[in-house]
Amino acid sequence: MIRVNLDVVLSERKMTSKELAQQISITPANLSILKTGKARGIRFETLDKICRVLNCQPGDILEYREG
Repeated sequence: MIRVNLDVVLSERKMTSKELAQQISITPANLSILKTGKARGIRFETLDKICRVLNCQPGDILEYREG
């Protein structure tokens, strides 16, 4: 099971979802789908933008858990 820890990273960076969505040019609705783990996939381009803006690694956002 892949868990999305985007809320944690956003909180650590004191950034709102709306701010991130604006900076990476996606809709707040699509970002919400990603944050809740309901997305079926993520483009590397989008992951790259998220990591660049949040100054983090993909592993900070995505986590594998057995389950």
